[in-house]
Amino acid sequence: MLQTDKELLEIAKKCKQASRRVARLSTAVKDEALHAMAAQLEKDRELIFAANAIDVKNGKDKNLSPAMIDRLVLNDLRISGMAGALRDVASFHDPVGEMSDIRTRPNGIQVGKRRIPLGVICIIYESRPNVTSDAAGLCLKAGNAVLLRGGSEAFHSNKAIVESLHKALKTTGIPPEAIFFVPTTDRSALTGLLKCDDYIDLVIPRGGEGLIRFVAENSRIPVIKHYKGVCHLYVDKDANEEMAINLLLDGKTSRPGVCNALETMLVHQDVAETFLPKAAVVLRKKGVEMRGCTATRNILPEVAEATEEDYYAEYLSLIIAVKVVKNYEEAVNHIEKYGSEHTDVIVTDSLKTSQVFIRDVNSSVVAVNASSRFSDGGELGLGAEIGISTTKLHAFGPMGLEALTTRKFVVTGDGQTRHDIKW
Repeated sequence: MLQTDKELLEIAKKCKQASRRVARLSTAVKDEALHAMAAQLEKDRELIFAANAIDVKNGKDKNLSPAMIDRLVLNDLRISGMAGALRDVASFHDPVGEMSDIRTRPNGIQVGKRRIPLGVICIIYESRPNVTSDAAGLCLKAGNAVLLRGGSEAFHSNKAIVESLHKALKTTGIPPEAIFFVPTTDRSALTGLLKCDDYIDLVIPRGGEGLIRFVAENSRIPVIKHYKGVCHLYVDKDANEEMAINLLLDGKTSRPGVCNALETMLVHQDVAETFLPKAAVVLRKKGVEMRGCTATRNILPEVAEATEEDYYAEYLSLIIAVKVVKNYEEAVNHIEKYGSEHTDVIVTDSLKTSQVFIRDVNSSVVAVNASSRFSDGGELGLGAEIGISTTKLHAFGPMGLEALTTRKFVVTGDGQTRHDIKW
């Protein structure tokens, strides 16, 4: 276990050294490594399950919520999904080295931009062990080294996954420091990592709002973040109600503990009296608690009263806040005030209203007649995602390979100088 900031600094330094080697790897070598990593995870699944069982037991002993336990558990399907995600990343186009925006200036020099790796990326995350392999695979394909600092609740699972990935790296000659697992759950080690700005180029925290705010407030390193996912479903007056029910159920009940799950439903007053009773029936069957405004409770007296805090809440459980809105403008104003710029959905058969919604709602993902659960790197065609950004600088929305690179200027000439200096 790590004890001092000096040890953390040495880890970050080794990771930086490894990043320089990874940045020079060919696409073929990186893809070979990704396939080897996928195969090794499948081969080591029983070892990973044994480690995961320790974490799940500890989580239950600590009374973690069912949603948190769901995010923690690994099974055959999730291991296969992790391996499949690595193979998907291998199949994707390698952005490193791409030249773009090439133009010739009046003096004859050519100016272009070349896509390059960021360097060392520190991923700080909670609960979901699949993030370990997803992050490792994406960072490697984009030519970066990665420092992985998982949460204490998944410590054994994460350690086992990284050990498996290291076995695969040995077959390709890639230094193990390219995927570095920080072997401690001590919170002070997190603070120490965030001071290593000479060696770490970017921090991406994934987890609860408390973790992300802690990282953002204590880091000397640039941070990509989203504090929470307060995702809305707006049922417009021109909505297909059957479609709206399906999108509601998928968005709220398929996996309530994830950041792209619905937390608030807005219903136009013209359809509230017919739609809300239908919605209440299906939500009740799925065990969802509704908390509603006065207009909602006039239609559904059994529903609990929603407070101001409910509309800001990311429940991550089977609870949904409901509000009846007078018109489209009130719905958009509500999203603007209470939303988190993560994912917002409109259900409508009106092309005009849908296009205005796309213009007016500036969340990282805006959906028309489609589930909020599509707000995911894999579903949007990025392969496995490194995280979701609700900041508008560098990356916005689910982050795939390209978001893990930047571009440098390349200037090519045949002896041009800016000034004619005599010598």
